[in-house]
Amino acid sequence: MQEPIIRRAEERDIPRVGDLLLQVNEVHHRIRPDLFKTNSRKYNDDELRAIFADPNTPVFVCEADGTVVGYAFCIVQKRENDNNLVDGKTLYLDDLCVDEGARGRGIGASLYRFVLDYAKKSGCHNVTLNVWEGNDAALAFYRKCGMKVQKTGMEQVLR
Repeated sequence: MQEPIIRRAEERDIPRVGDLLLQVNEVHHRIRPDLFKTNSRKYNDDELRAIFADPNTPVFVCEADGTVVGYAFCIVQKRENDNNLVDGKTLYLDDLCVDEGARGRGIGASLYRFVLDYAKKSGCHNVTLNVWEGNDAALAFYRKCGMKVQKTGMEQVLR
């Protein structure tokens, strides 16, 4: 088995990334069926093409033995001339996924470190992300990677 490589996503990766998006959505559907549909994905193929082409939304894939086994969707966010926040740049980690069959091999940690390195080289102040309440595995993973709570989002479901 060759060493996994992490690289920018390309159009040829769309089918495999689409499969992984389905896996992520099913995790979210199990946690919040009131919000997430089953058997769906966050982005369609056309949206993925646009995201992959945008320099402000870098997507990285981890490829092992010729197969994409994970991804990291990122969004570069810039603050300028805000009334109360200092100017700066943040890398928002929109989504990180490792194929269910490839977990436990350090792929997620490698993707996360790659994202951190990219953010540092891009002049970002920090890396942020959101984790759905109930996604205990993701929360534990990100804490193990060194992430800390920045803020807490809350809701009250009305129906």
